[in-house]
Amino acid sequence: MKSISNTYKVFSKTLIKLKEWVESFAHKPSAGIALFIFSFIESSFFPIPPDALLIILAISYPRRSFYYAMICTIGSVMGAYLGYLIGYLFYDTIGIKIIQFYGVENQINYVLNKYQENGFIAIVTAGFTPIPYKVFTILAGFNKTIDLVTLTVASLIGRAGRFFLVAGLIYFIGPDVKSFIDKYLDKLTLAFMLLLIVGFIVLKYLI
Repeated sequence: MKSISNTYKVFSKTLIKLKEWVESFAHKPSAGIALFIFSFIESSFFPIPPDALLIILAISYPRRSFYYAMICTIGSVMGAYLGYLIGYLFYDTIGIKIIQFYGVENQINYVLNKYQENGFIAIVTAGFTPIPYKVFTILAGFNKTIDLVTLTVASLIGRAGRFFLVAGLIYFIGPDVKSFIDKYLDKLTLAFMLLLIVGFIVLKYLI
């Protein structure tokens, strides 16, 4: 038990340092490029969400909040293709190791079942909420029933919804909203996601 506790502490400290490293790019000339790169790799394997850098950039340059949200969205959707490729071609050698790293290998069948029920909603949900997005992009490629059009459109909705929500809160409320975002972002995204799903259901029965 003690060894598990020590391992967890080391892992937590590593993640904190990694997050601080990501945030350190906020005031560098290459901040926009770094934001794109972190958004790209987070969709397939990187553990730190691009929100960490997005929040600091949006607070530092409020008028460019939505521009940074757009960079995050484009990078993240493009990164989804890499996750898809890993699952499609390299699942047994790379994909499964990434999934195991996040400790969610027991949920593989659950995710695959969600894809069978409604792959579009599953990806939108994963893209918008704190669920590790890379797990869904990798399994989308492994599943092979999710086409790239579905992956692209669903990722755009989910990722844009999340990043533009963060940018909008900072743009309209100001820097003081950072602590609020840190504390309630997960709840806000889940609430917005529920409204989005309800909207899809209503449209399904109206059209």
